[in-house]
Amino acid sequence: MPTPLSTPLPGPLSTGTHTFEVDGVLQRYHVHGTGPVCVAHSGGPGVFWEYLRMPEVERHLTVVYPEPIGTGGSGRLPSHPHGYTRERYSRFLEALTDHLGVPEVYLLGHSHGGFVVQYHALRRPARVAGVVLYDSAPVTGPEHGAEAMRMVQRFAERHADHPGLPEVLAAFQGISAISDDAGMTAVLRGLLPAYFADYWGREEEFAQLLSSVAGTHISGLDEDLSPDVVDDRGDLGALGVPALVVVGRHDVICGVRWAEELHGLIPQSELLILENSGHFGHIEEPGRFSEAVVGFVTARERGVPAG
Repeated sequence: MPTPLSTPLPGPLSTGTHTFEVDGVLQRYHVHGTGPVCVAHSGGPGVFWEYLRMPEVERHLTVVYPEPIGTGGSGRLPSHPHGYTRERYSRFLEALTDHLGVPEVYLLGHSHGGFVVQYHALRRPARVAGVVLYDSAPVTGPEHGAEAMRMVQRFAERHADHPGLPEVLAAFQGISAISDDAGMTAVLRGLLPAYFADYWGREEEFAQLLSSVAGTHISGLDEDLSPDVVDDRGDLGALGVPALVVVGRHDVICGVRWAEELHGLIPQSELLILENSGHFGHIEEPGRFSEAVVGFVTARERGVPAG
């Protein structure tokens, strides 16, 4: 006869690291903080989740950080590095929400994670209380790429005399050649100075992130080797949940142009531009970032409409 346990098993929202399986693929996630539940989906695709830790937000919200499948301690698809579409990530978000056992969650998506979150909220909104689209965009492809290159050129002009600039520009040139995890990590570390408003002016503060950031090579192709292209412009007008759009003024990848477009397309939306941030406002301006995200969630909890 089994012996009764002296202490209960930890619940799915207890602080720490948890795992469960979805269709035979391991999903790993981490829980920190207390308060309303916010699931924070990291970017890339393929960047390890740790860079997205938000300690000041965790003081007010229970933040659940999934390791997106294919990265870190989560499992890989049989088709790896292909098949990691927004539909696939969305199905895992739905399974995570079910696993957590709460009626609704807030979703925060950073960069590529924002693409995933807006897709999920459009197609599986029933248990989404609100979304934070953080350094995201309504579209990818040539138009998005051209805007990013324009912003990179502006970055290069501002730092034309800095000895670190050639390495950063070489990393941008190397994006298309990534073919393995080591290559992904090397490019990430090379790009990082361009992702901050003032990396070289605050280098000591940000150096640990540069040395620790890592990633998995995710191709961006579906299982049939077709690009998983984003174009939500025709759909975002039907987004039925409140949204907070956050962007750094100096973001070279998903900049102000795209944040303003998201804000214009989404009916129940608010826009915050972090004037002294690039792509990592939660690190560059943590107080302002936390105030906005927590304020958005607590207002929804009180029933205050967005906009």
